[in-house]
Amino acid sequence: MPGITPEMVAAAHNEDIKVQDEFGCRCATYWVDVESERAFCLIEAPNREAINKMHRKSLGVEPLEVIEVTENLVSSFLGRVKDPETFYIEGNTDLKVFNDPAFRIVLVTEINNKRLLELKYGKTVTLQFFEDYRKTIKKAVKNSGGQEVKGEQYVISFTSVFQAVDCALSIKKGLKESLKNMGLKISLHAGLPVAEDKSLFGEVVKFARFIANTGEEKQIILSPIIRELYKKEYEDLMKEKGIKCINHSEENFIKQLMDTLQENWQNSDFSITDFCSAMSMSKSQFFRRSKTITGKSPNALLQEYRLQKSLGFLNQPDRNISQTAFDSGFNSLSYFTKCFRKRFGIQPTAFLKKA
Repeated sequence: MPGITPEMVAAAHNEDIKVQDEFGCRCATYWVDVESERAFCLIEAPNREAINKMHRKSLGVEPLEVIEVTENLVSSFLGRVKDPETFYIEGNTDLKVFNDPAFRIVLVTEINNKRLLELKYGKTVTLQFFEDYRKTIKKAVKNSGGQEVKGEQYVISFTSVFQAVDCALSIKKGLKESLKNMGLKISLHAGLPVAEDKSLFGEVVKFARFIANTGEEKQIILSPIIRELYKKEYEDLMKEKGIKCINHSEENFIKQLMDTLQENWQNSDFSITDFCSAMSMSKSQFFRRSKTITGKSPNALLQEYRLQKSLGFLNQPDRNISQTAFDSGFNSLSYFTKCFRKRFGIQPTAFLKKA
């Protein structure tokens, strides 16, 4: 919506409320991002068509995008599922106006696979690792004012980049000995709730996870937008050990790399020549750029991506290794077993038995 203002969105929200009952909807609240010229509305509705019809009647247009979310997820990322307590009345009307942007900073943590840790250290020690991990995360989130999106691999949402960076540093320092065993990696990225991915902050979290996994253990990776938001304090932050910031050129390369891997990892015929073609680079150029930015060659990146996906398959009930190998993009069971053993230090059969 070009030229959008909080007042415009408040007025549109009111128009929706006037007709919402006719379509079985309940317009709960909204967020406004003036800079990006976007508004985000939270609506309870029986289906997408009801929302489209309501908007057509109230505003004369359909929403740009409709995605299905849970209240818990909205609350975790955006901090509320209803109008904020602080607002102002526009003129002499009942128009409640508030300027609450939906833009969020997202912190993502990545750790080693739990079952691999159990095989290496035993269940008791691994449970202690995860308990230390949980306590450290919760303490850091509480002290920094973040919103935790629950899951084994934590995602934490912030309205302030300074709080997000402080939380990342606190998590890293708080884990101490467990850190090296769990292979902790942290990344920070930021963006708006809805993009091409049909899930709340899906694109932001996906990219944050990917850049975290391009880093080294005990490293905090910052996306370019985090550096821009941090401004003057960035130089002081860079004095901290184990912090890396990718630039815009590297970000574009990583996004293209991520998309290419996601599209082709299950194709066992996908060769390095195909990889280079998809990235629009010569073999030498792609190898050099990949090593510089991710620390891995294209071959190693593709293999690592497939092996990590294989762990997810092997966690599923009634899986067999042969099926997992081919589903993960390997064209040979023996080659998959060899790569798995070299990467994780155990046979896939041992992992499967543990599962």
